[in-house]
Order: sequence, then C-alpha cells, then structure tokens
Amino acid sequence: MTENEIAKVVVDICFNIHKEYGPGLFESVYEEIFCYECDKLDLEYVRQKGVKLCHEGVDMGLGFVPDVVIDNKIILELKSIEAIGPVHHKQLLTYLKITDLKLGLLINFNVPVIKDGIHRIVNKL
Repeated sequence: MTENEIAKVVVDICFNIHKEYGPGLFESVYEEIFCYECDKLDLEYVRQKGVKLCHEGVDMGLGFVPDVVIDNKIILELKSIEAIGPVHHKQLLTYLKITDLKLGLLINFNVPVIKDGIHRIVNKL
C-alpha cells in the first residue's frame, strides 16, 4: 500500500474509535485500541520503538519514541490533549526528517469531532 492508502485506513480506524468512545480517554487507551484494530486488518506496525539519533556520524543514543510506525511508511502520533499546538506539528516533522519517512499523522482524540483532530504532516511528499 502507498502512504496515502495507509493514511485512509488509519483515518477510518480513528474515526470508528472516536465514534465508539468519543473524547476523554487516556492516549494509551486510544493507542491500544488502534493497534488492536490494525491487528484485525493485518496492518503491519511497530509500537513505541525507540529511534536512535546519529549526529555527524556519531550515535547519540535514543532520539525519540514514535507512538506507532505503520508499514515502515507512516509515523502516527496519537494525542488526547486540550489542543494541538505548532510544537506538535514540528515534533512530528522532526521525526519524519530523522527517519526519512514522508508522511505522518498527528491525531488528537480529545475533540468533539474527530476530523478536527486529524493533522497530516508531510516530509518531501
């Protein structure tokens, strides 16, 4: 699947989760449900796996831990917070640049309407 095809599946999953449970749960619960739904669809993902950072060829250790990386193509950052700010967009773009992935989805479940909580972040796409 392409990044865009995967993104559509991800958005559909998140829409259904939000439709069922709405806002207000812990981020970890949304992540658990999301991964459960990915398993049902045989969608490959890696969850909470640290990414090392190299600076000028030197290993600097663990740089960050993305919530979910889907099919080694999309980084998914899940939130359950009052509001998404510019720093959250920049954070995900940094993750994309370091991993050289092209697409990230920043999803905040703590919104009345889930479409308002979905943000698409691109890196050279």
